[in-house]
Parts: sequence; C-alpha cells; structure tokens
Amino acid sequence: MHRYPAALALLLVVALIASGIAPFDRLTWLMEVMPVIIILPVLAATRRRFALTNLLYTLIFLHALVLIVGGAYTYARVPAGFWVQHAFDLARNPYDKLGHLMQGFVPALAAREIFIRNQLVRGRGMQAFLCVCVAMFVSAVYELIEWRAAVWMGQGADEFLGTQGDVWDTQTDMACALVGSTIAVLFFARLHDRFLADLGGQGGETNSVGGRRPN
Repeated sequence: MHRYPAALALLLVVALIASGIAPFDRLTWLMEVMPVIIILPVLAATRRRFALTNLLYTLIFLHALVLIVGGAYTYARVPAGFWVQHAFDLARNPYDKLGHLMQGFVPALAAREIFIRNQLVRGRGMQAFLCVCVAMFVSAVYELIEWRAAVWMGQGADEFLGTQGDVWDTQTDMACALVGSTIAVLFFARLHDRFLADLGGQGGETNSVGGRRPN
C-alpha cells in the first residue's frame, strides 16, 4: 500500500533535481516548483495518519511533473506546448493552460476525498459544488500570488507569469481551473469512489462508498 506513493515521491525528487541543474531561469524555476517542494514533505508526514488513494497520489504526481517541466523551461518555452501551438495554429504556447486545468482538477478531487472520508459534507450535489469552490479558491490564491510576484519582480516577472502578451491571461487561467474541477467532479467521481472503497477495505476510514474504520 505504501510502496506506490513512495515510488512516485522518489521519481518526483529525481525529476526535481534534474530540472534544477540548468533551468532557463533559476528564480522562475524556484517559484514554479515551490508547491512541489512544499507538498512532498507534507504528504510524507501525513501518509500514515491519512494515506490518500492511489488515484489521488497519481494525480498529484502528474500535476507536480507539469509544474517541474514548466519550471525548467518556463511555461512559454515548453517544447510540447510549441507542438500543440503549431498543430492547432494557436497564437501562444498553451502549456500553462494544462497547468491550470490540473490546478482545478487535482484540488477538486483532493477536497472530495477529504469531505467523504471525514464525512464533512452529505449529498453528492453539495459535495460536488464545494469541491469546485475549493479548486477555485486555490486558483484565485495562486493568481494573487502571481500578482504580488509581478509587483516584487518587476520586469523579471514575465517568465513566471507566462502571460505571453495575453491581457486576459488571469481570467483564462481561472476558467481552465473551473473546467478542470468540473470535469473532476462530473466524470471522475465513480472512479474515485472505487479507489475510496478499496482504501476502506484495507483499513482506512469509513466513507460514503463503503469501507470501515480501523480497529
């Protein structure tokens, strides 16, 4: 049960170190990967008391990889983003929008897992609504952090913000987070329920889809 998240954490540490060897801009790299640096020890410290489902660990891993790659190249220069830009004849590198989709998708499922396992919210409709609200709160806070970074860094904030001249970048970032969180609660709830049931069967907390409390 614990080997899988440990393996993901090890892979993330390796990716983090590799991305920090020669990033395009050292300060931008540090600011982009800071959420990964923060969340890894938090997950390690809480895995025995509140281990997450393997689905959520996987999604956190993928989201962290998106941040690490964006930090290494800066979002406006990620090669995969250029491929998408040319393939669909876009005006800008869209890689940062993938990051914001994940920024909505992953927090929404994380909130859902916490709500269900701690029996904090009853009713699937209210549960879904509040999960989207949590994801949008995370998105809004991140945009506020970007604003303060822009004020602090001045012209040097361009690489971190990754606006690429788009005056509506903040709004489209939050729209992507809204889309990601909505997809999570509408189309991944049943899959998430199965993982929650499996976790309960291994001795996890009681949740709305089955399981039991540890003796």
